[in-house]
Amino acid sequence: MGEMRADRFLSVSGFCTRSEAKKVIRAGRLKKNGTAVTRPEEKVDPAADELLLDGELICHEEYEYWALNKPAGIISATEDPRHETVISYMGLKRRNMAPCGRLDIDTEGLLLVTDDGALVHRLLAPASHVDKVYEVSYEGTLPADAEKRLREGLVLEDGTKCLPAELLDSSNPAALVLREGKFHQVKRMFAALGCPVTHLRRTAFGPLVLEEMGLEQGEFRKLTAEETERLKQEAGKSRKEKS
Repeated sequence: MGEMRADRFLSVSGFCTRSEAKKVIRAGRLKKNGTAVTRPEEKVDPAADELLLDGELICHEEYEYWALNKPAGIISATEDPRHETVISYMGLKRRNMAPCGRLDIDTEGLLLVTDDGALVHRLLAPASHVDKVYEVSYEGTLPADAEKRLREGLVLEDGTKCLPAELLDSSNPAALVLREGKFHQVKRMFAALGCPVTHLRRTAFGPLVLEEMGLEQGEFRKLTAEETERLKQEAGKSRKEKS
Protein backbone atom coordinates (compact mmCIF):
# COMPACT_ATOMS: atom_id res chain seq x y z
CA MET A 1 0.00 0.00 0.00
CA GLY A 2 2.87 2.37 0.76
CA GLU A 3 2.65 5.86 2.22
CA MET A 4 -0.58 7.86 2.20
CA ARG A 5 -2.12 10.87 3.87
CA ALA A 6 -3.16 10.25 7.45
CA ASP A 7 -6.77 11.32 6.85
CA ARG A 8 -7.03 9.02 3.83
CA PHE A 9 -5.62 6.13 5.85
CA LEU A 10 -8.30 6.50 8.53
CA SER A 11 -10.97 6.77 5.84
CA VAL A 12 -9.98 3.79 3.68
CA SER A 13 -9.45 1.71 6.82
CA GLY A 14 -13.09 2.28 7.69
CA PHE A 15 -12.66 4.13 10.97
CA CYS A 16 -14.41 7.31 9.89
CA THR A 17 -15.18 9.52 6.91
CA ARG A 18 -12.47 11.70 5.37
CA SER A 19 -13.95 14.85 6.96
CA GLU A 20 -14.26 13.16 10.36
CA ALA A 21 -10.66 11.96 10.04
CA LYS A 22 -9.40 15.53 9.78
CA LYS A 23 -11.07 16.37 13.13
CA VAL A 24 -9.71 13.21 14.73
CA ILE A 25 -6.18 14.05 13.62
CA ARG A 26 -6.32 17.70 14.64
CA ALA A 27 -7.45 16.56 18.08
CA GLY A 28 -4.24 14.54 18.40
CA ARG A 29 -6.02 11.18 18.66
CA LEU A 30 -3.85 9.46 16.03
CA LYS A 31 -0.26 8.62 16.91
CA LYS A 32 2.51 7.44 14.60
CA ASN A 33 5.41 5.66 16.27
CA GLY A 34 4.55 7.29 19.58
CA THR A 35 4.12 10.86 18.26
CA ALA A 36 0.78 12.54 17.67
CA VAL A 37 -0.15 13.19 14.05
CA THR A 38 -1.62 16.70 13.95
CA ARG A 39 -1.88 17.41 10.23
CA PRO A 40 -4.31 15.49 7.99
CA GLU A 41 -1.83 15.65 5.11
CA GLU A 42 1.01 14.05 7.10
CA LYS A 43 2.14 10.79 5.51
CA VAL A 44 1.84 7.43 7.26
CA ASP A 45 2.88 3.96 6.12
CA PRO A 46 0.52 1.26 7.44
CA ALA A 47 3.09 -1.44 6.69
CA ALA A 48 6.00 0.25 8.48
CA ASP A 49 4.55 2.61 11.12
CA GLU A 50 3.01 1.77 14.48
CA LEU A 51 -0.32 3.60 14.31
CA LEU A 52 -2.58 4.02 17.32
CA LEU A 53 -6.02 5.59 17.47
CA ASP A 54 -7.08 6.62 20.97
CA GLY A 55 -4.30 4.40 22.29
CA GLU A 56 -5.36 1.27 20.38
CA LEU A 57 -3.18 -0.27 17.68
CA ILE A 58 -4.84 -0.10 14.29
CA CYS A 59 -3.96 -2.20 11.26
CA HIS A 60 -5.17 -1.63 7.75
CA GLU A 61 -7.01 -4.44 6.03
CA GLU A 62 -8.67 -3.80 2.71
CA TYR A 63 -11.70 -5.81 3.83
CA GLU A 64 -12.80 -7.60 6.98
CA TYR A 65 -14.64 -10.91 7.08
CA TRP A 66 -16.50 -12.05 10.19
CA ALA A 67 -18.61 -15.08 11.05
CA LEU A 68 -21.40 -14.89 13.63
CA ASN A 69 -23.40 -17.73 15.12
CA LYS A 70 -26.48 -15.52 15.24
CA PRO A 71 -28.81 -15.88 18.20
CA ALA A 72 -32.53 -15.24 17.91
CA GLY A 73 -33.72 -11.72 18.65
CA ILE A 74 -31.31 -9.68 16.55
CA ILE A 75 -31.85 -8.69 12.95
CA SER A 76 -29.65 -9.05 9.88
CA ALA A 77 -29.31 -5.35 9.15
CA THR A 78 -26.90 -2.47 9.63
CA GLU A 79 -29.31 -0.26 11.58
CA ASP A 80 -32.84 -0.42 12.89
CA PRO A 81 -34.80 1.91 15.21
CA ARG A 82 -36.54 -0.91 17.10
CA HIS A 83 -34.27 -3.95 17.19
CA GLU A 84 -30.65 -4.73 17.91
CA THR A 85 -28.76 -5.40 14.69
CA VAL A 86 -25.92 -7.84 14.06
CA ILE A 87 -23.61 -4.84 13.59
CA SER A 88 -24.43 -3.33 16.99
CA TYR A 89 -24.45 -6.78 18.64
CA MET A 90 -20.93 -7.46 17.37
CA GLY A 91 -19.76 -3.93 18.18
CA LEU A 92 -18.36 -3.38 14.70
CA LYS A 93 -17.24 0.23 14.10
CA ARG A 94 -15.73 -0.14 10.64
CA ARG A 95 -17.70 1.60 7.89
CA ASN A 96 -19.72 -0.36 5.31
CA MET A 97 -19.86 -3.56 7.36
CA ALA A 98 -23.05 -5.46 6.51
CA PRO A 99 -24.47 -8.96 6.72
CA CYS A 100 -24.16 -11.17 3.66
CA GLY A 101 -27.83 -11.97 3.07
CA ARG A 102 -30.20 -12.21 5.97
CA LEU A 103 -31.53 -14.52 8.63
CA ASP A 104 -34.96 -13.77 10.10
CA ILE A 105 -35.06 -12.30 13.60
CA ASP A 106 -36.05 -15.68 15.06
CA THR A 107 -33.60 -17.69 12.91
CA GLU A 108 -30.26 -18.71 14.36
CA GLY A 109 -26.97 -19.83 12.89
CA LEU A 110 -24.12 -18.93 10.59
CA LEU A 111 -24.05 -15.41 9.18
CA LEU A 112 -21.20 -13.78 7.27
CA VAL A 113 -20.56 -10.08 7.93
CA THR A 114 -18.16 -8.11 5.72
CA ASP A 115 -17.49 -4.86 3.90
CA ASP A 116 -16.45 -6.69 0.71
CA GLY A 117 -19.50 -5.78 -1.35
CA ALA A 118 -18.24 -7.44 -4.53
CA LEU A 119 -17.84 -10.78 -2.76
CA VAL A 120 -21.29 -10.47 -1.17
CA HIS A 121 -22.80 -9.88 -4.60
CA ARG A 122 -21.12 -12.98 -6.02
CA LEU A 123 -22.09 -15.15 -3.06
CA LEU A 124 -25.75 -14.12 -3.15
CA ALA A 125 -26.28 -14.12 -6.92
CA PRO A 126 -28.66 -16.98 -7.80
CA ALA A 127 -26.39 -17.92 -10.71
CA SER A 128 -23.60 -18.66 -8.23
CA HIS A 129 -25.60 -21.44 -6.58
CA VAL A 130 -23.73 -21.19 -3.27
CA ASP A 131 -25.05 -23.90 -0.96
CA LYS A 132 -26.67 -22.87 2.32
CA VAL A 133 -27.61 -25.65 4.75
CA TYR A 134 -30.43 -25.31 7.27
CA GLU A 135 -31.52 -27.37 10.25
CA VAL A 136 -35.33 -27.27 10.20
CA SER A 137 -37.64 -28.30 13.03
CA TYR A 138 -41.27 -28.57 11.95
CA GLU A 139 -44.77 -29.69 12.83
CA GLY A 140 -46.46 -32.71 11.30
CA THR A 141 -45.06 -35.26 8.86
CA LEU A 142 -43.41 -34.49 5.55
CA PRO A 143 -45.28 -35.91 2.54
CA ALA A 144 -43.78 -38.95 0.84
CA ASP A 145 -42.92 -36.91 -2.27
CA ALA A 146 -41.27 -34.03 -0.37
CA GLU A 147 -37.75 -34.91 -1.51
CA LYS A 148 -38.84 -35.19 -5.15
CA ARG A 149 -40.80 -31.91 -5.08
CA LEU A 150 -37.86 -30.05 -3.53
CA ARG A 151 -35.38 -31.53 -5.99
CA GLU A 152 -37.55 -30.54 -8.96
CA GLY A 153 -38.12 -27.00 -7.67
CA LEU A 154 -40.94 -26.56 -5.18
CA VAL A 155 -43.81 -24.22 -6.02
CA LEU A 156 -44.75 -22.03 -3.04
CA GLU A 157 -48.32 -21.28 -2.01
CA ASP A 158 -48.26 -17.94 -3.84
CA GLY A 159 -47.10 -19.61 -7.07
CA THR A 160 -43.40 -18.72 -6.75
CA LYS A 161 -41.13 -21.39 -8.24
CA CYS A 162 -38.00 -22.18 -6.24
CA LEU A 163 -34.68 -23.42 -7.54
CA PRO A 164 -34.00 -27.12 -6.90
CA ALA A 165 -33.23 -27.85 -3.24
CA GLU A 166 -31.89 -30.95 -1.57
CA LEU A 167 -33.30 -32.68 1.49
CA LEU A 168 -30.26 -34.26 3.11
CA ASP A 169 -32.23 -35.64 6.03
CA SER A 170 -36.02 -35.85 6.23
CA SER A 171 -36.17 -36.60 9.96
CA ASN A 172 -37.17 -33.91 12.44
CA PRO A 173 -35.15 -31.69 12.49
CA ALA A 174 -34.52 -31.96 8.77
CA ALA A 175 -31.41 -30.84 6.88
CA LEU A 176 -32.15 -28.75 3.80
CA VAL A 177 -29.75 -27.34 1.18
CA LEU A 178 -30.74 -24.15 -0.66
CA ARG A 179 -28.94 -22.32 -3.45
CA GLU A 180 -30.96 -19.10 -3.31
CA GLY A 181 -32.40 -16.82 -0.64
CA LYS A 182 -35.97 -15.74 -1.21
CA PHE A 183 -37.87 -13.92 1.56
CA HIS A 184 -38.74 -16.37 4.39
CA GLN A 185 -37.95 -19.12 1.90
CA VAL A 186 -37.43 -22.12 4.18
CA LYS A 187 -40.55 -21.31 6.19
CA ARG A 188 -42.59 -20.86 3.02
CA MET A 189 -41.25 -24.09 1.51
CA PHE A 190 -42.16 -26.16 4.54
CA ALA A 191 -45.56 -24.44 4.75
CA ALA A 192 -46.15 -25.53 1.13
CA LEU A 193 -45.31 -29.07 2.24
CA GLY A 194 -47.88 -28.80 5.05
CA CYS A 195 -45.29 -28.70 7.83
CA PRO A 196 -44.98 -25.29 9.57
CA VAL A 197 -41.45 -24.49 10.81
CA THR A 198 -41.02 -24.26 14.58
CA HIS A 199 -37.27 -23.60 14.70
CA LEU A 200 -34.69 -22.72 12.05
CA ARG A 201 -30.89 -22.65 12.16
CA ARG A 202 -28.36 -22.20 9.35
CA THR A 203 -25.50 -24.63 9.80
CA ALA A 204 -23.39 -23.94 6.71
CA PHE A 205 -22.75 -21.23 4.13
CA GLY A 206 -20.75 -22.42 1.14
CA PRO A 207 -17.51 -23.96 2.48
CA LEU A 208 -18.05 -22.56 5.99
CA VAL A 209 -19.55 -25.11 8.39
CA LEU A 210 -20.68 -23.87 11.79
CA GLU A 211 -19.75 -27.05 13.63
CA GLU A 212 -16.20 -26.89 12.27
CA MET A 213 -15.74 -23.21 13.18
CA GLY A 214 -16.06 -23.67 16.93
CA LEU A 215 -18.62 -20.89 17.38
CA GLU A 216 -21.18 -21.32 20.13
CA GLN A 217 -24.51 -19.52 19.78
CA GLY A 218 -23.93 -15.77 20.05
CA GLU A 219 -20.18 -16.01 19.42
CA PHE A 220 -18.36 -14.37 16.52
CA ARG A 221 -14.84 -14.07 15.14
CA LYS A 222 -12.89 -13.00 12.07
CA LEU A 223 -12.50 -15.60 9.35
CA THR A 224 -9.05 -17.11 9.01
CA ALA A 225 -7.09 -16.44 5.83
CA GLU A 226 -7.82 -20.02 4.73
CA GLU A 227 -11.56 -19.66 5.34
CA THR A 228 -11.63 -16.38 3.44
CA GLU A 229 -9.79 -17.90 0.48
CA ARG A 230 -12.15 -20.90 0.37
CA LEU A 231 -15.12 -18.55 0.39
CA LYS A 232 -13.68 -16.50 -2.49
CA GLN A 233 -12.97 -19.66 -4.46
CA GLU A 234 -16.55 -20.81 -3.94
CA ALA A 235 -17.87 -17.46 -5.15
CA GLY A 236 -15.69 -17.70 -8.23
CA LYS A 237 -16.91 -21.13 -9.30
CA SER A 238 -19.27 -21.34 -12.22
CA ARG A 239 -22.64 -23.06 -12.09
CA LYS A 240 -21.24 -25.78 -14.38
CA GLU A 241 -18.38 -26.50 -11.98
CA LYS A 242 -20.84 -27.05 -9.12
CA SER A 243 -23.23 -29.30 -11.04
